[in-house]
Amino acid sequence: MSSDKDSLRDEYPPELIKAGVRGKYTKQYRKGTNVVLIDPDLHKLFPDSESVNRALRAYASTRRISS
Repeated sequence: MSSDKDSLRDEYPPELIKAGVRGKYTKQYRKGTNVVLIDPDLHKLFPDSESVNRALRAYASTRRISS
């Protein structure tokens, strides 16, 4: 498939395509994100946001943090 061709499949109903709002999340996207990807081996140790935050807070408490 060529990258300049429309990638929508013929079986998608036209209602689905027309239902979207163009630029709905543009402002939010431009603000940035705080999503961080971790490697699979670390995901076993830190499976959710709570465990990651707890570990980072413990690490941060041992370091001098300047604001």
